[in-house]
Amino acid sequence: ELVMHDMYDFFHDVNTALTDKGLQRLDDMLRPAIMSGLLSDMLTASMAKHSRTLTENRYFNGHPDLIVQGVYAGDAVKSGSDGVEIKTTRKSGGAVDTHGARDQWMCVFVYTIDGESEPAVNRKPMTFSEVYLGNVTRDDFRRNARGELGTRTATLHREGIAKLRANWVYRGSPEI
Repeated sequence: ELVMHDMYDFFHDVNTALTDKGLQRLDDMLRPAIMSGLLSDMLTASMAKHSRTLTENRYFNGHPDLIVQGVYAGDAVKSGSDGVEIKTTRKSGGAVDTHGARDQWMCVFVYTIDGESEPAVNRKPMTFSEVYLGNVTRDDFRRNARGELGTRTATLHREGIAKLRANWVYRGSPEI
């Protein structure tokens, strides 16, 4: 709850400053992939701030995003097992692509953005509608075919996503 409110406070403050200057809201400026990446990074930082035992992985693009403090030298690991990978998506139900199937704790935040209400200044703020936290294994993933220019990805298959969804932390819309 604290982490979600950190995001709501940030977006309220930034969007108020932007619209007061006659600019678009941040939600409207960013492409979906950039918004998702920004949210993932901010959620990771906020979760580390509010946690007693987890910290941000200091290895650039290391896995997982949050690691248990003191387990890895310098709190940095390229590919570790003690921690939580943070993902964000607009897809209801939490299905999200990853860069590979792994045994891991995965936390998925599902968010919504009002990109349709007009005028844009009357749009509803970004909100989180679902949060899942579950331990998944390599066997819970399907490997996605790689296109000629695409990056290899993996997504939880039907049973894997059901496993993650069974471990929901939040479903609904909090007051903002």
